[in-house]
Amino acid sequence: MGWLTRKKQKPQTDDSDRSQMPDDIWSKCSSCGAILYTKEDKRNLEVCIKCGHHARLSARKRLEYLADRNSFVELDAQLRSTDPLGWRDDDKGKYRDYLTKLRSKSKTGGPLEAMITGRCRIVNVPVMLGVFDPTFMMGSMGSVVGEKIVRLMELAILDRRPVVVLSASGGARMHEGIFSLMQLAKVSAAIARLGAARIPFISVLTDPTTGGVAASIAMQGDVIIAEPRALIGFAGPRVIEQTIKQKLPQGFQRSEFLLEHGMIDRIVPRAEMRDELARLLRNLGFGA
Repeated sequence: MGWLTRKKQKPQTDDSDRSQMPDDIWSKCSSCGAILYTKEDKRNLEVCIKCGHHARLSARKRLEYLADRNSFVELDAQLRSTDPLGWRDDDKGKYRDYLTKLRSKSKTGGPLEAMITGRCRIVNVPVMLGVFDPTFMMGSMGSVVGEKIVRLMELAILDRRPVVVLSASGGARMHEGIFSLMQLAKVSAAIARLGAARIPFISVLTDPTTGGVAASIAMQGDVIIAEPRALIGFAGPRVIEQTIKQKLPQGFQRSEFLLEHGMIDRIVPRAEMRDELARLLRNLGFGA
Protein backbone atom coordinates (compact mmCIF):
# COMPACT_ATOMS: atom_id res chain seq x y z
CA MET A 1 0.00 0.00 0.00
CA GLY A 2 3.02 2.25 -0.22
CA TRP A 3 1.52 3.84 -3.31
CA LEU A 4 -1.17 5.41 -1.09
CA THR A 5 1.38 7.44 0.84
CA ARG A 6 3.71 8.22 -2.01
CA LYS A 7 3.85 11.95 -2.67
CA LYS A 8 2.55 13.02 -6.02
CA GLN A 9 5.09 14.76 -8.17
CA LYS A 10 4.01 18.34 -8.87
CA PRO A 11 3.65 19.20 -12.53
CA GLN A 12 6.07 21.84 -13.83
CA THR A 13 4.45 25.27 -13.67
CA ASP A 14 4.43 27.99 -16.29
CA ASP A 15 6.81 30.01 -14.12
CA SER A 16 9.42 27.24 -14.18
CA ASP A 17 8.99 27.02 -17.94
CA ARG A 18 9.57 30.74 -18.25
CA SER A 19 12.63 30.60 -16.02
CA GLN A 20 14.30 28.33 -18.57
CA MET A 21 13.35 30.54 -21.51
CA PRO A 22 16.09 32.86 -22.83
CA ASP A 23 15.41 36.51 -22.10
CA ASP A 24 15.75 37.60 -25.72
CA ILE A 25 12.90 35.50 -27.14
CA TRP A 26 10.13 38.00 -26.38
CA SER A 27 9.97 41.79 -26.31
CA LYS A 28 7.20 44.24 -25.48
CA CYS A 29 5.95 47.15 -27.56
CA SER A 30 6.43 50.36 -25.57
CA SER A 31 3.33 51.86 -27.19
CA CYS A 32 0.53 49.25 -27.19
CA GLY A 33 2.12 46.72 -24.80
CA ALA A 34 1.89 43.85 -27.30
CA ILE A 35 4.21 40.90 -26.67
CA LEU A 36 6.36 40.41 -29.76
CA TYR A 37 8.58 37.55 -30.91
CA THR A 38 12.00 39.22 -30.85
CA LYS A 39 13.36 37.67 -34.03
CA GLU A 40 10.23 38.67 -35.93
CA ASP A 41 10.39 42.15 -34.42
CA LYS A 42 13.98 42.55 -35.62
CA ARG A 43 13.06 41.33 -39.09
CA ASN A 44 10.37 44.01 -39.06
CA LEU A 45 13.03 46.65 -38.20
CA GLU A 46 11.56 46.98 -34.69
CA VAL A 47 8.23 48.29 -35.94
CA CYS A 48 5.36 46.79 -33.93
CA ILE A 49 3.25 44.45 -36.07
CA LYS A 50 0.22 45.24 -33.88
CA CYS A 51 0.14 49.04 -33.77
CA GLY A 52 2.90 50.16 -36.15
CA HIS A 53 4.93 51.89 -33.42
CA HIS A 54 8.48 52.67 -34.57
CA ALA A 55 10.80 51.84 -31.66
CA ARG A 56 13.85 53.99 -30.99
CA LEU A 57 17.03 52.54 -32.50
CA SER A 58 20.72 52.98 -31.79
CA ALA A 59 22.81 54.54 -34.55
CA ARG A 60 24.47 51.19 -35.31
CA LYS A 61 21.10 49.48 -35.80
CA ARG A 62 19.97 52.22 -38.16
CA LEU A 63 23.15 51.85 -40.19
CA GLU A 64 22.46 48.13 -40.57
CA TYR A 65 19.16 48.67 -42.36
CA LEU A 66 19.96 51.96 -44.12
CA ALA A 67 23.48 51.71 -45.57
CA ASP A 68 24.41 49.20 -48.26
CA ARG A 69 26.25 46.20 -46.83
CA ASN A 70 29.95 46.90 -46.08
CA SER A 71 29.73 50.38 -47.61
CA PHE A 72 29.86 52.48 -44.42
CA VAL A 73 33.22 54.08 -43.57
CA GLU A 74 33.11 55.97 -40.27
CA LEU A 75 34.59 59.45 -39.93
CA ASP A 76 35.97 61.22 -36.85
CA ALA A 77 35.41 58.23 -34.58
CA GLN A 78 38.21 59.47 -32.32
CA LEU A 79 36.39 62.67 -31.25
CA ARG A 80 35.30 62.61 -27.59
CA SER A 81 33.37 65.05 -25.41
CA THR A 82 35.25 66.72 -22.58
CA ASP A 83 34.03 68.53 -19.47
CA PRO A 84 34.71 72.25 -20.15
CA LEU A 85 32.51 73.51 -17.29
CA GLY A 86 33.36 70.95 -14.60
CA TRP A 87 29.66 70.05 -14.50
CA ARG A 88 28.22 68.15 -11.55
CA ASP A 89 24.67 67.33 -10.51
CA ASP A 90 23.05 65.48 -7.62
CA ASP A 91 21.75 62.57 -9.67
CA LYS A 92 24.70 61.49 -11.81
CA GLY A 93 27.63 63.24 -10.15
CA LYS A 94 30.43 64.62 -12.30
CA TYR A 95 29.86 64.88 -16.02
CA ARG A 96 33.33 63.51 -16.81
CA ASP A 97 32.68 60.44 -14.65
CA TYR A 98 29.31 59.89 -16.31
CA LEU A 99 30.95 60.05 -19.75
CA THR A 100 33.52 57.48 -18.65
CA LYS A 101 30.76 55.18 -17.43
CA LEU A 102 28.84 55.46 -20.70
CA ARG A 103 31.94 54.78 -22.78
CA SER A 104 32.78 51.69 -20.74
CA LYS A 105 29.67 50.14 -22.31
CA SER A 106 31.32 50.37 -25.74
CA LYS A 107 33.00 47.03 -24.98
CA THR A 108 29.55 45.43 -25.17
CA GLY A 109 28.53 47.33 -28.30
CA GLY A 110 27.50 50.65 -26.77
CA PRO A 111 28.17 53.98 -28.52
CA LEU A 112 31.11 56.28 -27.76
CA GLU A 113 29.24 59.48 -28.65
CA ALA A 114 25.76 60.72 -29.51
CA MET A 115 26.38 60.73 -33.26
CA ILE A 116 28.05 58.55 -35.88
CA THR A 117 29.09 60.05 -39.22
CA GLY A 118 30.60 58.57 -42.34
CA ARG A 119 30.55 57.86 -46.05
CA CYS A 120 28.32 55.12 -47.41
CA ARG A 121 26.00 54.09 -50.19
CA ILE A 122 22.22 53.90 -49.97
CA VAL A 123 20.89 51.60 -52.71
CA ASN A 124 24.17 52.33 -54.54
CA VAL A 125 23.86 56.13 -54.21
CA PRO A 126 26.99 57.65 -52.56
CA VAL A 127 26.08 59.85 -49.57
CA MET A 128 27.52 61.47 -46.48
CA LEU A 129 25.50 60.09 -43.57
CA GLY A 130 25.07 61.27 -39.99
CA VAL A 131 23.01 59.36 -37.43
CA PHE A 132 22.14 60.58 -33.93
CA ASP A 133 22.24 57.90 -31.23
CA PRO A 134 19.51 58.23 -28.56
CA THR A 135 21.19 55.54 -26.44
CA PHE A 136 24.03 57.98 -25.60
CA MET A 137 22.72 60.82 -23.40
CA MET A 138 19.47 60.82 -25.41
CA GLY A 139 21.32 61.92 -28.55
CA SER A 140 22.02 65.34 -27.03
CA MET A 141 24.06 67.77 -29.09
CA GLY A 142 27.32 68.78 -27.46
CA SER A 143 30.56 70.11 -28.92
CA VAL A 144 31.54 66.79 -30.49
CA VAL A 145 28.18 66.25 -32.20
CA GLY A 146 28.30 69.76 -33.68
CA GLU A 147 31.88 69.28 -34.83
CA LYS A 148 31.08 65.95 -36.47
CA ILE A 149 28.16 67.46 -38.38
CA VAL A 150 30.26 70.40 -39.62
CA ARG A 151 33.11 68.15 -40.75
CA LEU A 152 30.63 65.86 -42.50
CA MET A 153 29.19 68.78 -44.47
CA GLU A 154 32.59 70.21 -45.34
CA LEU A 155 33.63 66.84 -46.78
CA ALA A 156 30.32 66.64 -48.63
CA ILE A 157 31.19 69.92 -50.40
CA LEU A 158 34.64 68.60 -51.35
CA ASP A 159 33.35 65.20 -52.50
CA ARG A 160 30.17 66.57 -54.12
CA ARG A 161 28.06 64.07 -52.17
CA PRO A 162 24.56 64.73 -50.78
CA VAL A 163 24.09 64.73 -47.01
CA VAL A 164 21.53 62.66 -45.08
CA VAL A 165 21.15 63.16 -41.31
CA LEU A 166 18.82 61.10 -39.11
CA SER A 167 17.89 62.99 -35.95
CA ALA A 168 16.91 61.43 -32.63
CA SER A 169 17.68 63.82 -29.82
CA GLY A 170 16.51 65.46 -26.63
CA GLY A 171 18.22 68.71 -27.71
CA ALA A 172 21.32 70.62 -26.65
CA ARG A 173 23.47 69.01 -23.96
CA MET A 174 23.05 71.14 -20.85
CA HIS A 175 26.25 69.73 -19.30
CA GLU A 176 28.29 71.81 -21.79
CA GLY A 177 26.30 75.03 -21.39
CA ILE A 178 27.08 77.75 -23.94
CA PHE A 179 29.50 75.42 -25.75
CA SER A 180 26.53 73.24 -26.58
CA LEU A 181 24.27 76.14 -27.59
CA MET A 182 27.00 77.43 -29.92
CA GLN A 183 26.59 74.26 -32.00
CA LEU A 184 23.13 75.38 -33.15
CA ALA A 185 24.63 78.39 -34.95
CA LYS A 186 27.69 76.40 -36.03
CA VAL A 187 25.75 73.65 -37.80
CA SER A 188 23.33 76.20 -39.27
CA ALA A 189 26.28 78.03 -40.86
CA ALA A 190 27.55 74.72 -42.27
CA ILE A 191 24.12 74.01 -43.79
CA ALA A 192 24.18 77.46 -45.41
CA ARG A 193 27.59 76.69 -46.97
CA LEU A 194 26.26 73.35 -48.17
CA GLY A 195 23.32 75.09 -49.81
CA ALA A 196 25.58 77.68 -51.45
CA ALA A 197 27.56 74.79 -52.97
CA ARG A 198 24.29 73.30 -54.28
CA ILE A 199 24.68 70.08 -52.31
CA PRO A 200 21.31 68.72 -51.14
CA PHE A 201 20.64 68.00 -47.49
CA ILE A 202 17.91 65.52 -46.55
CA SER A 203 16.81 65.60 -42.92
CA VAL A 204 15.11 62.52 -41.46
CA LEU A 205 13.25 63.06 -38.18
CA THR A 206 12.74 60.12 -35.85
CA ASP A 207 11.33 59.81 -32.34
CA PRO A 208 12.18 62.07 -30.57
CA THR A 209 13.53 65.14 -32.39
CA THR A 210 13.29 67.98 -29.87
CA GLY A 211 14.99 70.99 -28.32
CA GLY A 212 18.02 72.59 -29.95
CA VAL A 213 18.35 69.84 -32.55
CA ALA A 214 14.79 70.49 -33.77
CA ALA A 215 15.53 74.23 -33.70
CA SER A 216 18.65 73.90 -35.84
CA ILE A 217 19.75 71.06 -38.10
CA ALA A 218 16.59 68.94 -38.09
CA MET A 219 14.24 71.53 -39.62
CA GLN A 220 16.67 72.96 -42.19
CA GLY A 221 16.73 70.13 -44.70
CA ASP A 222 16.01 70.76 -48.36
CA VAL A 223 13.68 67.81 -47.95
CA ILE A 224 12.37 66.88 -44.49
CA ILE A 225 11.11 63.34 -43.92
CA ALA A 226 9.74 61.86 -40.70
CA GLU A 227 8.99 58.38 -39.43
CA PRO A 228 5.34 57.81 -38.44
CA ARG A 229 4.19 59.14 -35.04
CA ALA A 230 7.60 60.65 -34.22
CA LEU A 231 7.63 63.35 -31.51
CA ILE A 232 8.97 66.53 -33.13
CA GLY A 233 9.14 69.97 -31.56
CA PHE A 234 11.14 72.45 -29.52
CA ALA A 235 9.55 72.54 -26.06
CA GLY A 236 7.65 69.51 -24.78
CA PRO A 237 3.83 69.50 -24.92
CA ARG A 238 3.47 69.67 -21.13
CA VAL A 239 5.68 72.77 -20.98
CA ILE A 240 3.64 74.41 -23.75
CA GLU A 241 0.32 73.63 -22.06
CA GLN A 242 1.56 75.07 -18.77
CA THR A 243 2.82 78.19 -20.55
CA ILE A 244 -0.21 79.02 -22.70
CA LYS A 245 -2.77 77.59 -20.23
CA GLN A 246 -4.58 75.76 -23.02
CA LYS A 247 -5.21 72.13 -23.96
CA LEU A 248 -3.21 71.14 -27.03
CA PRO A 249 -4.85 69.47 -30.06
CA GLN A 250 -4.85 65.68 -30.37
CA GLY A 251 -1.58 64.44 -31.85
CA PHE A 252 0.18 67.77 -31.37
CA GLN A 253 3.92 67.60 -32.25
CA ARG A 254 3.59 64.22 -33.94
CA SER A 255 4.72 63.64 -37.53
CA GLU A 256 1.16 63.54 -38.88
CA PHE A 257 0.28 66.89 -37.25
CA LEU A 258 3.42 68.53 -38.68
CA LEU A 259 2.73 67.17 -42.17
CA GLU A 260 -0.84 68.51 -42.05
CA HIS A 261 0.49 71.96 -41.08
CA GLY A 262 3.26 72.08 -43.70
CA MET A 263 6.25 71.68 -41.39
CA ILE A 264 7.59 68.50 -43.03
CA ASP A 265 7.44 67.16 -46.57
CA ARG A 266 6.42 63.55 -46.09
CA ILE A 267 6.11 60.62 -43.70
CA VAL A 268 7.93 57.43 -44.64
CA PRO A 269 7.71 54.11 -42.76
CA ARG A 270 11.04 52.65 -41.71
CA ALA A 271 10.84 49.69 -44.09
CA GLU A 272 10.51 52.08 -47.05
CA MET A 273 13.15 54.62 -45.97
CA ARG A 274 16.14 53.23 -47.92
CA ASP A 275 14.31 53.15 -51.24
CA GLU A 276 12.68 56.53 -50.65
CA LEU A 277 16.00 58.23 -49.90
CA ALA A 278 17.64 56.67 -52.95
CA ARG A 279 14.73 57.76 -55.17
CA LEU A 280 14.88 61.34 -53.86
CA LEU A 281 18.64 61.56 -54.33
CA ARG A 282 18.43 60.24 -57.89
CA ASN A 283 15.71 62.79 -58.65
CA LEU A 284 18.10 65.46 -57.35
CA GLY A 285 20.77 64.31 -59.82
CA PHE A 286 22.89 61.97 -57.69
CA GLY A 287 23.61 58.30 -58.26
CA ALA A 288 23.07 56.17 -61.34
